[in-house]
Amino acid sequence: MAGAGAQPPRQGLVAAGLLVCSLAAAEPPTPPLTEDGIAAPLGGMAGDAARGRAIVANRQVGLCVLCHQMPDALGIPAAFQGNVAPSIAGAGSRWSPAQLRLRIVDSRKLDAQSIMPAYHRTEGLARVGAAWQGRPILDAQQVEDVVAFLVTLK
Repeated sequence: MAGAGAQPPRQGLVAAGLLVCSLAAAEPPTPPLTEDGIAAPLGGMAGDAARGRAIVANRQVGLCVLCHQMPDALGIPAAFQGNVAPSIAGAGSRWSPAQLRLRIVDSRKLDAQSIMPAYHRTEGLARVGAAWQGRPILDAQQVEDVVAFLVTLK
């Protein structure tokens, strides 16, 4: 017979299962940095350029168009594009996948004064809305999709 305060074995298994499920749902850790990039894809995932294109062009998901000029191929009128950040046209010629990945994950690793949001960082951020606390703007797969699209821009 179990002592006072001891849980029956079944409840302990349920609690352990919930812990494992919550740990599995967390984002995988960001791979280590190289000199100026993140060499390995986040979570070992391959990106899809078509999904990345949709993320970049979407004003509510990627938010890229709010600050960056877009290639003409995206069909976004210039009046609806930002001008406070470099154009992403030719990004695949200027930066490697590792360099692009770091810029998306956390551009402040390269420039502490960068105004670009950390799209895949959740710690050490200021003024984060309650609904977004502890969540990255883009998950690992979305980051890889955006990288896959940007490398096509030659």
